[in-house]
Amino acid sequence: MSLSTQIMDEIKNAMRAKDTVALEALRSIKSELLLAQTASGSKEEITEDEEIKLLQRLVKTRKESAKIFTEQNRPDLAEPELAQVAVIEKFLPAQLSEAEVEAVIAKIIAETGASGIASMGKVMGLASAQLGGTAEGKTISTIVKKLLTQ
Repeated sequence: MSLSTQIMDEIKNAMRAKDTVALEALRSIKSELLLAQTASGSKEEITEDEEIKLLQRLVKTRKESAKIFTEQNRPDLAEPELAQVAVIEKFLPAQLSEAEVEAVIAKIIAETGASGIASMGKVMGLASAQLGGTAEGKTISTIVKKLLTQ
C-alpha cells in the first residue's frame, strides 16, 4: 500500500476519532506529498526514498519548533508539535540505535580505509546511502566525526 493511500486511511480514522492533532499532522503529510509530486511535474508517484526524506524533514521541522517553544517557556505550543512528531514517525522505518549506527559506520570506514576528518564527506555519502531512513543525518554526522577523529 502506498504512503498516500495509508495517509488517506489514517485521515479518515482521525476524523472519525476527532483527533485534531493527528489530523493536522496527517494533512501536512498529504500536502507535502502533493507538493513533491507536482513539483516534479510527473503524473507518477514519488519514490519511497523521497517519501522517507519528506517525512524526516517534517519530523525535523516539528522537533526544531518544539525545541524553540520549550526554550521560550511555551509548553502549550511545544506539546502539539511533539504529538505530531509521534504521528509522523509511525510512517517512518524503525530507527536504529546509536550503537547500531556506529557499527555500520565503523564497517564503512574499515572497508574504505578512510582516516582523518578529510575523508568525512566520502564516509557520510556512503553512510547516508546505506542507512537510508533508519537514522537521522545529524546522528550519522556526529558518529562519523567521532570515529574519524579517534
